[in-house]
Amino acid sequence: MNKPIAIFVVGPTASGKTELAVNLARHFSSAVISADSMQIYKGMHIASAAPDEEEMKGVPHKMLEFLPYGESFTVADYVAAARNEINEILKFGKTPIIAGGTGLYINSLVDNICFLPVQTDFELRKQLEEEFDSLGGEAMLKRLADIDEAAAKRLHPSDRRRIIRAIEIFKTSGITKTEQDLMSKNEQAPFYPIIIGLTFSDRQMLYNRINLRVDKMMASGLLDEAKTAYRNGGGSGASQAIGHKELFGFLKGEQTLEEATESLKQATRRYAKRQLTWFNKDNRVNWIYRDKTPDVFKEALKIIESEVNGSA
Repeated sequence: MNKPIAIFVVGPTASGKTELAVNLARHFSSAVISADSMQIYKGMHIASAAPDEEEMKGVPHKMLEFLPYGESFTVADYVAAARNEINEILKFGKTPIIAGGTGLYINSLVDNICFLPVQTDFELRKQLEEEFDSLGGEAMLKRLADIDEAAAKRLHPSDRRRIIRAIEIFKTSGITKTEQDLMSKNEQAPFYPIIIGLTFSDRQMLYNRINLRVDKMMASGLLDEAKTAYRNGGGSGASQAIGHKELFGFLKGEQTLEEATESLKQATRRYAKRQLTWFNKDNRVNWIYRDKTPDVFKEALKIIESEVNGSA
């Protein structure tokens, strides 16, 4: 193999990515780079399930909780920063471990996407945000489909930020998001990607883990974290994250705490389903079914060894 490897640990929320990534980083004496679009924000430690010191086990973690809650952060911003972290690790002859469930982040790094600069029109974005809140996701997704059908097919009506951004790109640049992505395809990445996916053959087991995680989050102070976010008026990026906005209904007096908690569980289960749909489309993912695998770490090492030998 004439390239160093980079290991990506992907999969739905609550599938155990952090534990495997940390164990792999310890094995390779390396660091973990987060590929989670909400773990980048300060003030979302509980909601984003960011690892704590005990979970990190002394392993350095990059791209975690560095951005103020209210600031926006595009995928292009993420890729530029994460690429620097990867290059730093490679420079010292180490193996980067990239872990997270944000498919767009993962694919952009694996495929070495070079994003074309697109001017941000904050007035237009505010207008589109108001229209989204007034008309709803279905109507705005249909508007996007009229402009860029391919991009619309990849998005869910609840994906407010990406729908708005795709419309904004077209209105400010005259090119569609899909056209931009095609023009952004660049040379191959300076590493050979090995992608390991974690999931369960029994989907209900994953959903049970999600429900239990939400209960633990609530017990750990998620409501207080959401209250702080609510008092601060939310943020352009983080306020749309699963974990806070579902509790705003309770804080507004529109739901009981039990109803808001159930809304959070349901939203998280739906998000996990969308994550699985995304990653299942990529035939480069080597899936490990946790309910059928006695030792996930050993299985991951077997996959890595097989990939390295097969690409030699």
